[in-house]
Amino acid sequence: MPLNIPVTLPAVDQLLKENIFVMDSERASTQEIRPLKILILNLMPIKITTETDLIRLLSNSPLQIEIDFMHMESHTSKNTPIEHLMTFYKTFDEVKQSNYDGMIVTGAPVELLEFEEVTYWPEFTKILDWAKNHVTSTFYICWAAQAGLYYHYGIPKYPLKEKMFGIFEHINFDKLNPIFRGFDDVFYVPHSRHTEVRAEDILKNPDLTLLSESHESGVYMVMARNGREFFITGHSEYSPYTLDTEYKRDLGKGLPVNMPRNYYLNDNPDNDPLVRWRSHANLLFTNWLNYFVYQETPYDLANIH
Repeated sequence: MPLNIPVTLPAVDQLLKENIFVMDSERASTQEIRPLKILILNLMPIKITTETDLIRLLSNSPLQIEIDFMHMESHTSKNTPIEHLMTFYKTFDEVKQSNYDGMIVTGAPVELLEFEEVTYWPEFTKILDWAKNHVTSTFYICWAAQAGLYYHYGIPKYPLKEKMFGIFEHINFDKLNPIFRGFDDVFYVPHSRHTEVRAEDILKNPDLTLLSESHESGVYMVMARNGREFFITGHSEYSPYTLDTEYKRDLGKGLPVNMPRNYYLNDNPDNDPLVRWRSHANLLFTNWLNYFVYQETPYDLANIH
């Protein structure tokens, strides 16, 4: 999907090296079409990496996308230069008068805290309330998925005895749902988290639809409001070496961490990762954009409600 993003965004150079089609704002301005407006609330500490991962998956379709990045004004990022945030990011106050076709909310390394203990929780919940009437479809990832399920639907999270870490097989429960168009019967997803939501809580709530889970890693995808909200507990957007970086970082810190499961070739950390989730990751984001954003959003964004 041609992306209308600033030509100086660091992700552009990396994605061009990968032969990913990225359209900068200068070229996009010559096309007489309305782009899809996507807002990305990036809660991850190393924001440039997350930007690159998400743009990679949003970038290969004939539709044009215009992306705005947003950060939390009530939290100071320690791992991203303030100059980067000032150049490429907006605050909620700067976007709250706008409407968006879609919004992606990333994970955050705060899952061991109670939701209300997170320093930016009040600002975060204001954004979630705003999104219900200003965004056609919102795509929540990992901690954001747990937080959204808790805030909107009262679904609790539970601590795990050990980190859910690796690549796991998943099945879907609704093969006719457009979000799964082109998926195989079994597909793979990376997970990296210390908490979980449970199927029994999801199934008790008539406003929620459990779409996919894994016998190893549990709940994966939940849908609400006929696709206006998707809650994704895994990290389909991860690049091949993200789990490797996390694993070796934690080992270097002397933290108790198990090797990511089903990840390295022959389960040997001296080998490269065996990438088995890339095709389904691309399908997931493409299907969301096509069937739940592009085909559902009004031409005039003022009509979102």
